[in-house]
Amino acid sequence: MSVIGIDFVSVTEAVDTSLPAGELVFQMIGAVAQFERSLISERVKSGLANARAKGKSLGRPALRKLTRREAAELRRQRRRHHVPFRELAEKFGVSVWMAHRLCVAHG
Repeated sequence: MSVIGIDFVSVTEAVDTSLPAGELVFQMIGAVAQFERSLISERVKSGLANARAKGKSLGRPALRKLTRREAAELRRQRRRHHVPFRELAEKFGVSVWMAHRLCVAHG
């Protein structure tokens, strides 16, 4: 930032990058933050690898798949009774997006 003539001053942390000591503290805080971020990333990757090794499924749980009859009933309720997608999704155990997609795909 000092290259373009801007300095950082923090009253609560007593950091002023216009001074050499303040620039050093600012750089050290940045280095510690980057180190902490790297440690967190390592722990997350390790945890995911452990979970995979133990056969645990990762990610969002799959929603149920509708039978053709259920999908047709969902579309019928939307078309005839104008039931909101959110209500249809809850009733049939699918996402709002899936309820919408089922209706749009079949007119």
